[in-house]
Amino acid sequence: MSKGPAADEMLFLPLGGTGEIGMNLNLYGHDGAWLMVDLGVMFADATRPGVDLLMPDPSFIEERRDQLVGLVLTHAHEDHIGAVGHLWSRLRCPIYATAFTAAMVQPKLIEAGIDEEVQLIEVPLSGRFSVGPFEVELITLTHSIPEPNALVIRTAAGTVLHTGDWKLDPEPLIGDSYDEKALRALADENVLAMVCDSTNAMVEGESGSEAEVRKVLMDVVGGLRNRVAIACFSSNVARVETAAKVAKATGRRVCLVGRSMLRVYQAARDTGYLGDLAPPVSEEDVGYLPRNEVLLLCTGSQGEPRSALWRIANDENNRIGLQADDTVIFSSRIIPGNDKAIHTLQNRLSRKGVEVITADDRDIHVSGHPAREELTRMYQWVRPQIAVPVHGEARHLAEHARLAKTCQVPQQIVGANGAMIRLAPAPAEIVDHVTAGYLALDGARLMPVDSTVLRSRQRLAYNGAAAVTLVIGDDGLFQGQPIISAPGVLDEEQEEDKLAIVIEALTDALRRLSAAGRRDDEAVKEAARLAVRRAFSRMLGKKPVTQVHLVRLH
Repeated sequence: MSKGPAADEMLFLPLGGTGEIGMNLNLYGHDGAWLMVDLGVMFADATRPGVDLLMPDPSFIEERRDQLVGLVLTHAHEDHIGAVGHLWSRLRCPIYATAFTAAMVQPKLIEAGIDEEVQLIEVPLSGRFSVGPFEVELITLTHSIPEPNALVIRTAAGTVLHTGDWKLDPEPLIGDSYDEKALRALADENVLAMVCDSTNAMVEGESGSEAEVRKVLMDVVGGLRNRVAIACFSSNVARVETAAKVAKATGRRVCLVGRSMLRVYQAARDTGYLGDLAPPVSEEDVGYLPRNEVLLLCTGSQGEPRSALWRIANDENNRIGLQADDTVIFSSRIIPGNDKAIHTLQNRLSRKGVEVITADDRDIHVSGHPAREELTRMYQWVRPQIAVPVHGEARHLAEHARLAKTCQVPQQIVGANGAMIRLAPAPAEIVDHVTAGYLALDGARLMPVDSTVLRSRQRLAYNGAAAVTLVIGDDGLFQGQPIISAPGVLDEEQEEDKLAIVIEALTDALRRLSAAGRRDDEAVKEAARLAVRRAFSRMLGKKPVTQVHLVRLH
């Protein structure tokens, strides 16, 4: 077992969220101990059929969990907290979070049945606490969710600012604004490194303010006359408040649609936010209101199947519907990879005669991440010795590093998941590479993404399957005709002629087997498997996953 990082070392090791946007897991190593920052998930795409979520493989730190002193959560987005319920049992360390983030994590612990075991420690905003050899201070920032925090991690080997996700919003509407004074004070500490959000490193200017979005939505909804639905990220509590205030100002009642929207609303209320809003109308009562007095706030802005807006668009919600001349406002951005799903949903709404308004039409969304001008200001305030870009794809990280160089940061180092960066002693460099794979949540179980089960499922998705049943009598002769079923390959009712060709090819292959070969089960199965795959390949250009069941009569 490793002795852990040396007393004069400060190590940074990302296991998720560097080279991609999502499922963040970061480790800081110093003086024999490791501190974890965030533990998130990422939604799987269509290339992984049946998989709901992806999360980082924590094997490296799981093998060293006696050295893991704690997990600090920067904020409550799923790509930073979503894996806690799934992976904590492998880590078994205390968790530190501010009130709103803790309120979002607690239901995950209850669902996983581990809430009685987990030490969830609530930390005040701007709080300070010790975790092993690490002294941690929270600095309030702004983002698209309440209580986003940068972490000042102080050690005997140096101080690191881990920004988490942030922006510089002068009017965040919900929660405090960013603590510029605390950030500027760091310049006097000779900060060793800043590990910083890179999402919008290629975007010029500033990210924009939630206050501006509220003004535009007030204007847009004020000009509409029938039922209105707004789709946004459920975690954007400021947008929830905006929807409620817009509804009140335009003579409407707001209805929250979607489990995650209701969950975030409740967590916000429980921690002191949204207290001045009238209670939303329930889905059951929406039907009693005139259509021009309703504003629906829905999940599903990314076109997610089974989300609230997806169900409404496909007439699968028995209480709420949309019809011609209603309007849906997508108050969100398109996350790369979700383009097709979003456009499919929007086309579905358009075919119903519903007007669709997006951020391409009006300024109804702002990002929660810093654009280049905000990044520049952060570097000017903090003045770190080393810039370590994270939370972005490779192109974002590279551009962030170039920007840091123009900001006179002496050293920039671009890593990747699994790249262990030694920040101190100087100079910073990548000193090792460790396992940094993905785990997939497949129904109720976790497994590596390269597992046999998931690889087979991908092959099935693209090529279909064929099942063959053979019967051999005690005289060594095949009994009757082979039975073949090929779901996803053939329509067995409409394509009997093709099935007959495959059966003929299979029969010929078996007939050519020697007497000794027929006594060898594995030889029979392999001959049958190859014959079926080759027949389908010649005929259809497909090589289905083929299984052979052999029955011997005695």
